[in-house]
Amino acid sequence: MKSLLLAILIFFTGQAIAQQAPLLPIVKSNIKGVNIYGQTVDNQTRCQHWHSDLDVIAIKFKCCEKYYPCFSCHEEEADHKPQVWPKAEFDTKAILCGVCGSELTITEYQASGNTCPKCTAAFNPGCSKHYHLYFETED
Repeated sequence: MKSLLLAILIFFTGQAIAQQAPLLPIVKSNIKGVNIYGQTVDNQTRCQHWHSDLDVIAIKFKCCEKYYPCFSCHEEEADHKPQVWPKAEFDTKAILCGVCGSELTITEYQASGNTCPKCTAAFNPGCSKHYHLYFETED
């Protein structure tokens, strides 16, 4: 009887731990033919670092013209240092909505009010705290 109880306890403990394990990356994430690089965990651009319901954009990095969900994903996988987008190029399509696959210019994204202008998906407003990692900003 003790063995059975111990086996049940181990089984349920293992289940609880498995549910708390970190998200596993998808081998390849692609949205409407656009490849997303980095440690993606779904096909809406969420990654190991940022995976809330609102983390549904990817950013095309100036240095390599590849979309990554975040700066950390680029840092971990790219073999070069990142470059920020200069203000003169804010009309470049460099933001991908992970929900509908629309590409936005940097200007459109920054003026979006944290909502995709195409599908109205909500974007994480906290991303603005990291603009300096992606876009030229005022000092």
